[in-house]
Amino acid sequence: MSVEENKKVIIDAMAEWQAGDGSAFFRRLADDAEWTVTGSTPVSATFRGKKEFVDGALKPLSGLLAGAIKPTLVNVLGEGDTVVLQWNGSATASNGMPYHNMYCWVMEIHGGKITKGTAYLDTELVSKLFDNAAQ
Repeated sequence: MSVEENKKVIIDAMAEWQAGDGSAFFRRLADDAEWTVTGSTPVSATFRGKKEFVDGALKPLSGLLAGAIKPTLVNVLGEGDTVVLQWNGSATASNGMPYHNMYCWVMEIHGGKITKGTAYLDTELVSKLFDNAAQ
């Protein structure tokens, strides 16, 4: 696929997510995708496969929130098979704490599917979310 087609995969997924389809982005993950969440938070790791990523990062994080993260697209850049997505996410934790994070995801796309990704984010905020939930 061309770089423009790869960018369109991500732009379309974000548009669907912003319209309320919370699984739109994750449907584009290849079943064997490798995803790394940077930092040293409770969900920081390299996950091998979509299921491992969902179970190891997404479910624990979303379990601490009172509702879904609302995404706002900031920028999409691409070169070759690599697409960089900058976005902001807002939600409220179950304990009332505001959750406003800035994300930068660097992804490789092959055949219309995300095969590899690295998520850069405010890891201190994520750790604080988990710490507050434990209290």
